Amino acid sequence: MTDAPLILWFRRDLRLSDHPMLAAAVATGRPLVPLFIFDTETEAIGAAAKWRLGLSLADFARRLEGLGSRLILRRGAALEVLQAVMAEVGAAGVHWSRLYDPAAIARDKAVKAALPGAVSHAGHLLHEPHTVQTGTGGFYKVYTPYWRAVQGRDVAAPFPAPKALRAPEVWPASDALGDWRLGAAMRRGADVVRAYQRVGEEAALDRLAWFIAGPVDDYVRARDMCAEEGTSGLSQNLALGEIGPRTVWHAGMRAWHEGKRGAEVFCKEVVWREFAYHLMYHTPHITSSNWKPEWDSFPWRGENADAERWKQGMTGEPFVDAAMREMYVTGTMHNRGRMIVASYLTKHLMTHWQVGLRWFEDCLTDWDPAANAMGWQWAAGSGPDAAPYFRIFNPATQAEKFDPNALYRRRFIAELSAKPPAPALAFFDAVPRKWALAAGRPYPGPLIDLGEGRARALNSYAARNS
Repeated sequence: MTDAPLILWFRRDLRLSDHPMLAAAVATGRPLVPLFIFDTETEAIGAAAKWRLGLSLADFARRLEGLGSRLILRRGAALEVLQAVMAEVGAAGVHWSRLYDPAAIARDKAVKAALPGAVSHAGHLLHEPHTVQTGTGGFYKVYTPYWRAVQGRDVAAPFPAPKALRAPEVWPASDALGDWRLGAAMRRGADVVRAYQRVGEEAALDRLAWFIAGPVDDYVRARDMCAEEGTSGLSQNLALGEIGPRTVWHAGMRAWHEGKRGAEVFCKEVVWREFAYHLMYHTPHITSSNWKPEWDSFPWRGENADAERWKQGMTGEPFVDAAMREMYVTGTMHNRGRMIVASYLTKHLMTHWQVGLRWFEDCLTDWDPAANAMGWQWAAGSGPDAAPYFRIFNPATQAEKFDPNALYRRRFIAELSAKPPAPALAFFDAVPRKWALAAGRPYPGPLIDLGEGRARALNSYAARNS
């Protein structure tokens, strides 16, 4: 049985290079059976993320075929599918890259306990969460000490992509990707968002090279300017593992050593992603409940009419609405916009961060469980290393600072221009018909006076702390 095949269970690691699991499997010399399972955990992800996953799977299957291999697709409970495929090909074991959200950890522990020859590998992060500890053996709750703890650590060089994968004598049957209908819930929005997706490893590597060659130098300033293309834009690729974190880290570090001004801050942003996973691993409740339990009694509202206007990009606050509309048109949202819309929902509109978290999960093509949870709790004040309760972003003054010429707002809000640009008009083609939104209608007045909203939030916070 020394030549028995190995099953390679791919999940959020849809790439060939910088892939510890794949490199280890290739090194065995055994036949390899790449497999993706559409299981309950995958079914649970939101509409946009699931649609984007389908694009990634199609691209990854194409790349595997170029190596003389193929991607087997199966639907069902992970353990049952793995057992079935292993029996069909006489496999000696199954390998996968570790994930760190609560559902994935529970699933993978059950699989590892049940299957002989089950091996998990690092690869989704630079540093395994359990390997970064405080001086007393605990975990980090604040980003800056975490950054200091890891910034000087060695990060292994990325593995090169294999030139070929040894195929099994007989391939198991595979589902057809189209039969899974991963994009069904996206409906008409898919046609709009598709133009903004850079799908697959090759596109991700090209984007990284472009960013390091130029924009990284001005990253400290440009990353906050919503109308400029000043960020790497790799979030959608990192979320699905189309590019490896070590590849991104080493590119950033080289730029830093070459004296490119924004490279240090870029590397810190890579580690901010690591910090989010560190927290999710050690405190998994961050994904579903207040990280700080003292916030459980705070009088946030659940779903409400104001939150519905927020979802529709019709709050009457142009910076907030532009960011929300950007998400429907492009599938992603500028990071400055994410902070503004989250602060506005949780503070000016006094709506629970869980409402926003669930909406982002459904609408973002770069959805990431750790980043989404930490970002929302940071903005709301209920999370680790959070913005203090009195930090309430004013969308109007933020717009003056980070969109001084209103280019971003006009790009996505048709009502602000006599001749709206294509992205602004595309918004109306992307959103649900039930919203009954159409170009040419007057732009709404503000949902709430910004000063009144700020005062209401501060009074509520003061009452909680009294």
